[in-house]
Amino acid sequence: MDFAIAQPGIVRAINQRWLLKFWKRHQSNGSIPLWQAVEPESLTRVAENLSFLDVSGRGDAVRFLIRLHGSGIAKVYGEPDCRGRFLDDVIPRERHQTGLMPYYRAYSTGQPVYTICDVNDKNGRVIHFERLILPFSGDGQTVERILSSFEFICEDGAYDNAALIKLQHGAATLRVCAMIEARPAA
Repeated sequence: MDFAIAQPGIVRAINQRWLLKFWKRHQSNGSIPLWQAVEPESLTRVAENLSFLDVSGRGDAVRFLIRLHGSGIAKVYGEPDCRGRFLDDVIPRERHQTGLMPYYRAYSTGQPVYTICDVNDKNGRVIHFERLILPFSGDGQTVERILSSFEFICEDGAYDNAALIKLQHGAATLRVCAMIEARPAA
C-alpha cells in the first residue's frame, strides 16, 4: 500500500481538522504526543465518532486492542460493543489491507495517517469514509495508543449507516491514503 506524504490541509472534515490541531498542540520537539496529557473531557464533543486502541505486542506481532468505540462507530461496524477485541478480528479479512495498514503506518512512523475510501450503504449510495489515525505515546518515542476519528459523507444527502462495514464486499476503494507531515516547524 502506497502512502503519499501530505500537508495537514488534506483533511476535509472540520472535527478531524480540530483533532489534528489538538494532536499537534500536544507534540513537543517532534516527539509523539503523550497520551497522559490528553484530557478526556476535551474529546467529549467528538467521542461518538472516535475509536481508542491500545498497541499490543511489538515488531511484526503488533495488534490493536479496542478500548472504546464511540456509538457512531459501533453502529457502522454493526457491533454493539467491540471493547476488548482486536481490530483485526472486527474488520473482515478481505479488507485487512485497506483497513489495517493505515494503523500500522501510524504505529511505525509516529505520524498521523488519513484515508478516504468509498463504501456503499444498503441502498447503493456511495459514502466517503474519512478516517484520521493519530498515534500517542507514554514516553514520547514509542506509539502505545491510537486514536482514530471517522467521518461519513454522502453527496446524495441522507444514507443508512447501520452495519455499513459488514455490507461491503472485497477491499474498499481508496481515494486518498496519506501520511500527514505533522512535525512541528523548526
